[in-house]
Amino acid sequence: MKLNDLVPNEGAKKDRKRIGRGISAGKGKTAGKGTKGQNSRSGEGGHLYRQGGNLPFYRRLPFIRGEGFTPPSTVTYNEVNLSQLVEKFEAKAIVTPAVLAEKGMLHKPANPVVILGRGEISFPLTVRVQRVTKGAQAKIEAAGGKVEIVA
Repeated sequence: MKLNDLVPNEGAKKDRKRIGRGISAGKGKTAGKGTKGQNSRSGEGGHLYRQGGNLPFYRRLPFIRGEGFTPPSTVTYNEVNLSQLVEKFEAKAIVTPAVLAEKGMLHKPANPVVILGRGEISFPLTVRVQRVTKGAQAKIEAAGGKVEIVA
């Protein structure tokens, strides 16, 4: 076998279409682009800002640009402060999401609960919620209470 014997496989090479080279060539005159109009012209073919009467793309975007993307997996918590617990509960009470929902302290009972550290607590409570801040946990335990994280 010699170099001049090498040929590409059948159908591997294809001649390019020579458009705009006369009517006998099959792609003459309008060169397969139809007649007139934006798509028959050379160039980019329109801008992002021009959409033929539709509301332009940049105006369809959200009006508040600085917000960014909000992931769909974010968790929204019901926030409850220590000061609210002091108002609604007695000493040695057990605080759970179900009890908080009964007392009307949750915005959306289906969401998990977080205990925040605003306020002071002077009596022991057993708190069983999904999340507790470090400051709130320290205050509850200093008052003789207990914090349990539930799933």
